[in-house]
Amino acid sequence: MFRRKTTETPAEPTPVKTNGKGRPTPSRKEAEAAAKQRAKLPRDRKALAKHQRELRMESSRKMREALKSGDEAYLPARDRGPVRRFVRDFIDTRLNISELLAPLLILILIISTGVFGANSAAIANTLWMATILLVVIDVFWLRFRVRRAVRQRFPEEPLKGITWYAVMRAVNMRFLRLPKPQVKIGQPLPEHYR
Repeated sequence: MFRRKTTETPAEPTPVKTNGKGRPTPSRKEAEAAAKQRAKLPRDRKALAKHQRELRMESSRKMREALKSGDEAYLPARDRGPVRRFVRDFIDTRLNISELLAPLLILILIISTGVFGANSAAIANTLWMATILLVVIDVFWLRFRVRRAVRQRFPEEPLKGITWYAVMRAVNMRFLRLPKPQVKIGQPLPEHYR
């Protein structure tokens, strides 16, 4: 009748499941709003594809408008942030030799066809070498100035990708740049970009 107490080790606790859904349960209001949204979506494949295409077109339209106006909310990821905006403004306030590269190359191509006589090839070659030399010097000078300016204004931000972003913007002619320039040549830059 009486049992003797034995010293048994307690059984190990069962492991707790950790493979949950990874997010909190939505509130009733959120769940009802999501259900209403799902109810609005078309059920057949063609209508759903049309709906998705309209959403993509709307998103593209907003991005194109942002590229024209400089609206930070809809810009592509590569153009977002105060550092990138500062670099764009820094490039747009000066006239770069690099942005004259395309017109100079077209001029060199016209000269090299021989329109201007026998010395056309020599003139084109000289102009070609001078253009390349000036662009290389301008790019290195631009790199130095941009990195120094970013380091002064944003000391905690990394400089990775800044040089390439600045050079690609500087090589484009002003009217082809996207996002469109928001400052004029020679205009002083704003003090804060936050």
